Amino acid sequence: MEPLAELAPVALADLVEEAALLARVDRKYVVPVAALDELLAAVPRGTRVLEIEGRRRFGYSSTYLDTPELHSFHSSGRSQRTRWKVRTRDYLDTGGRWLEVKTRGARGATLKQRVPIVGDGLTDDAAGLVDAAVGDGTARALRPVLTTTYGRTTLLLPGAAARVTIDTDLTWTSPAGDSLQPPGLAVVETKTGSTPSALDRLLWQRGFRPVRLSKYGAGLAALDPTLPRRKWHDVLARHLHLPTTSDHRSAR
Repeated sequence: MEPLAELAPVALADLVEEAALLARVDRKYVVPVAALDELLAAVPRGTRVLEIEGRRRFGYSSTYLDTPELHSFHSSGRSQRTRWKVRTRDYLDTGGRWLEVKTRGARGATLKQRVPIVGDGLTDDAAGLVDAAVGDGTARALRPVLTTTYGRTTLLLPGAAARVTIDTDLTWTSPAGDSLQPPGLAVVETKTGSTPSALDRLLWQRGFRPVRLSKYGAGLAALDPTLPRRKWHDVLARHLHLPTTSDHRSAR
């Protein structure tokens, strides 16, 4: 992603101040890594890239938690209004671990709440956040079911409070150690208010359209052929070029 070197940096504190967007509309696109340079060369003047200690790409590891009945997975797969996700997120390069809860708000907006945690267990604050957002007793039923790792670059677009994340080298790993990695693809996500961003329009001009993609839902469906995958079949087969039947294990 050579054009990133031409962009001015933005510090984390300034990014949070200008576009924290914990309540937002997310649009995801699957883009070939080979197309990123041309796309980034066309971003609006004044676009900045998150930079911390000279680094512009950061390692992330997210572990998704769900109930034994996979209530979170099934709520997402069935497009229920009450869908939710709970995950721990580790910032591999800069340090820090957070417990995050994402719920669906009014008019399709995503609401994200989070608290810092240490170690593998949930603190009282973290458990309280889960129960308040999802339902009493949820926190104690949760267990890890999927880990995602990837490298992320974050852009701050000029003008409107809009962020863009570009995730590459996405890998899904189950607790049993089975893993999958979509080949040569990036997940580009715009995070805006209700109005699409300039980058959304650039993507549309190049033939890319938003796709239904949950890293959790699609990843778990790809790794476990016993789970319902109708919602994720198109993105797995057409966009991520991953097997959608039990032969997926040959892609490890």
